Amino acid sequence: MAGEAQGGAAKAEVQSHTGVVCDCADNVGSVVLSPPGADSPFCEDLSGSESSVDIALWIVQGLLALVYLAAGGLKLVRSRERLVASGHLDWMRDASDAAVKAVGLVEVLGALGLVLPWLTGIAPALTPTAAVGLVVVQLGALRVHLVRGERKPLPANVLLLVLAAVVAVGRLLG
Repeated sequence: MAGEAQGGAAKAEVQSHTGVVCDCADNVGSVVLSPPGADSPFCEDLSGSESSVDIALWIVQGLLALVYLAAGGLKLVRSRERLVASGHLDWMRDASDAAVKAVGLVEVLGALGLVLPWLTGIAPALTPTAAVGLVVVQLGALRVHLVRGERKPLPANVLLLVLAAVVAVGRLLG
């Protein structure tokens, strides 16, 4: 009886922190790691490797979202001339105002797409799609910088590309 009460308390605690507890035959009481509202959530024990992968993906998604919100937001709210004057965005000298704003908008939308669909469970397939879109953005950035002979931004572009690819693959397979 005491064990039942203790198990019930643990289950209630898990529910209060995560909102969902698994009812799968083999994993009753395990935390659901799939996005909220998913049609067929999978269940895993929090001590398993799946939870570590999920946590790592959330960290990468959050960091990428912050980077793209900041970079895209600046492109949307600041003038192209002011951005060029900062000395770090020389490629903008040859780009139109509309092109810079379009890149900023794509970056902001990509940042939101990395987090919101998976977090809310509303169209979670948009999260890996957004990650693939940001891979394409970085491929374009790499091309622009290589053509212009700008070597300094290449490591950051490659890092962002790899991290977005990790999110895309991780969320597609997970």
